[in-house]
Amino acid sequence: MGKGFFITLEGVEGSGKTTQTALVADALRAAGYRVTVTREPGGTRAGEAIRAIFLDPAVSLHAAAELLLVLADRAQHVREKLKPALAAGEIVLSDRYSDSTIAYQGYGRGLDLKLLDELNRLASDGARPDLTIVLDLAVETGLERTRARVRGDVRGPDRFEGEQVEFHRRVREGFLKIARDEPGRVITIDATRPMDEITARIAAAILALVTR
Repeated sequence: MGKGFFITLEGVEGSGKTTQTALVADALRAAGYRVTVTREPGGTRAGEAIRAIFLDPAVSLHAAAELLLVLADRAQHVREKLKPALAAGEIVLSDRYSDSTIAYQGYGRGLDLKLLDELNRLASDGARPDLTIVLDLAVETGLERTRARVRGDVRGPDRFEGEQVEFHRRVREGFLKIARDEPGRVITIDATRPMDEITARIAAAILALVTR
C-alpha cells in the first residue's frame, strides 16, 4: 500500500474552495484514485460541534478563544481522520487547514505568527500538506459571492463572512505571503477563471504530484 497524499485548498471567503474540493474529488475518483474529502473546522463529530460554535456570529469569542477552538478541531481531525486516511494510501482533500489559521487568526486578527506556527505544529502532529492550492481573488468579489449565496438564507452570514473588508484584505495578504514564502508547496490560482478550468488545473497539479 503506497503512501497517501495530503492536499489542502485555501483562500478568502467566496473563492470557491468547497465547490472545487468536491469537483476535484470527483475527477480524481473517475481517474481511479481513492479520495477522502474533509474540511476544517469539521471533518469529525467533535469538529462539527466546534464548527457550529466557531462560525456562529451570535456567540461572542475573543480572538484567543477562536484560535483555541480551531486548534482543538485540528488536533482531533488529524488524529481521527487525516492520518488514518493517509496511512491507507488515500488522497486527502481538505477544505482549509493550518494556513487558514495563519491567515485568519494571524494576519486577520493580529495574533503572533511565531506562536501560531508553534501551536499549529502541536495540533497537526506532523501532518503537513504535500500540496496547497490557494484560490485567489479580490475580497470584494468574494464577499459579493457569499452575499449572493446567503441571500434569503435564514442563517445569514457567518462570523467571518460578516467581517469588514479590511479584515478580509489582511487575510488575503496572509495567504499570498504564505504562497510567496513556500513556492514549492503552494500554488496560487486565479479564482475568477471559469470553474472547469480551475478544476482542471488543480487536478493536473495533484496528478503531477502523485505520479512523479
